[in-house]
Amino acid sequence: MTRPVTLFTGQWADLPLEELAPLARTMGYDGLELACWGDHFSVQRALREDSYTGAVRELLSRHGLKIYAIGNHLVGQAVCDPIDERHRSILPAHVWGDGHPEGVRQRAAQELMDTARAARKLGVDTVTGFTGSSVWHSIYAFPPTDQAYWERGFQDFARRFQPILDVFGHEGVNFALEVHPTEIAFDLATAGRALDAVDRHPRFGFNYDPSHLAYQGVDYIRFLRSFPERIYHVHMKDVWWGHGNGEVGVFGGHTDFGDPRRYWDFRSVGRGDIRFEDIIVALNDIGYQGPLSVEWEDSRMDRVYGATESAQTVRTLDFPRSQVVFDAAFSRKDRA
Repeated sequence: MTRPVTLFTGQWADLPLEELAPLARTMGYDGLELACWGDHFSVQRALREDSYTGAVRELLSRHGLKIYAIGNHLVGQAVCDPIDERHRSILPAHVWGDGHPEGVRQRAAQELMDTARAARKLGVDTVTGFTGSSVWHSIYAFPPTDQAYWERGFQDFARRFQPILDVFGHEGVNFALEVHPTEIAFDLATAGRALDAVDRHPRFGFNYDPSHLAYQGVDYIRFLRSFPERIYHVHMKDVWWGHGNGEVGVFGGHTDFGDPRRYWDFRSVGRGDIRFEDIIVALNDIGYQGPLSVEWEDSRMDRVYGATESAQTVRTLDFPRSQVVFDAAFSRKDRA
C-alpha cells in the first residue's frame, strides 16, 4: 500500500478552508496537513470550543479528505529566536502581546504546548513546526565564534523546548522539526546535536524536507538513513541550485524568491534537482509509512497547476516496499 498524498496548507492560508478543501480534493489530494494560521486551524478555538475539532474533521470528510498532521511553524519560530519587528507579522496577536522579546518567547512556548493539546483533541499525533534559534545569526562564525558560544545556543533550545516536549509526551503527540535554515537544526550535524541537547526526547523528531538540505550541499538521503526512527513526517518539495547568473550565492544575496540571479530557488515537485526516486527507496528502507505532504512553493508557476501536477507526480514516484525476497523463487527448495 502506498502512502497518502497530502497538501500542507500554509501557502494557501489566503483561502478559507471551506474553499481550499474542495479545491485540494479536485487537485488530487487524499488529505491535508493543516496550518495553524489563516482560518485553517485555530489552536485556541480547539481548546475552548468542544465542537470545533469535530466541525473541522466533518468539513474535510465532506470533501473526501483526511487530516494527518497540523503545522505551527510560525509560532514555533518565536520560541528561541531573537525577536524583532518581522515576528509581529507572523504571530497571533495574543502571542505577540506587547512585543517584549522574552514575553513573546514565553507566550510562543505556551502556544506550542497548547498546539499539542489541540492536536490530541483533533485526533492527530504529529505537529510539524520550527524552533527558531538564538545562534543562527552566528552561522558564518565571524566575529570569531567558539564552540562554547554555539553550545549555549543549544542549551537555550533545550531549556525552552524540554517543557514543551514533555507536554507533547503527555498528550501522545510528536513534534516534528522541519530542519531548515534559521532553526536550531539546519543540516545533518546540527540535527544530531539538537537531538542530544534534549536528551533524545522520544517526542522530538523531524519533518523531513529535502529542499532545505540539498542546495546547502547536505546529503539529504543520508539524513533519512541517519535518523530512521525520528522521521515523523515528510514534506515533498523540490529545489534547484546552480541556476543563477553568478551574482548571488547560497546565502541568497538579499534577493526575493523567483529572482533569476539566485543560485537556488524552490520548484514544484519534479521540476527541480531533488532525487525523489532515491528518497522513496530510503523511506521504504527505513519503514516510513506516513503521508507524503506536498509543500508547494514555486514562484514561477501557477499554484493550482503546480499543486495538481505535484500530487500526480508524487503518486507516480511512490511505490510500496516489496514483501518478498525477489530471488527466493530460484532456491532449490522451491522447485517442483
